[in-house]
Amino acid sequence: MTKDIYTIDATGKKLGRVASEAAKVLIGKNSVNYAPNVEGDTSVVIENTSKLLITDKKKREKIYRSHSQYPGGLTEEAMGHFIARLGIEEAVKKAVDGMLPKNKLRKPRMKRLTVKK
Repeated sequence: MTKDIYTIDATGKKLGRVASEAAKVLIGKNSVNYAPNVEGDTSVVIENTSKLLITDKKKREKIYRSHSQYPGGLTEEAMGHFIARLGIEEAVKKAVDGMLPKNKLRKPRMKRLTVKK
């Protein structure tokens, strides 16, 4: 069970700054009881994601890539189209997910992340 709730107000902030702050808290580095093999007990709430500061250049030039593992299965999508299709909340979750360590604690840490419009 989570003990603490850490709230981040994203109004006027850049996406990467908000995502790195959230990742740091989810990993547990702000706690005095930090250990790299322990999940942590703080959940993170990111509010006002619709007011994030994302430039038009970033929306045009940031590319999300995925591959289906079949020949010619690479799909690319610009950030602006990604946000229009899935919403700004998914872009924030994807940014935080990319900043977490790639290990068994990644999924439980992502479950403690809540993103609000």
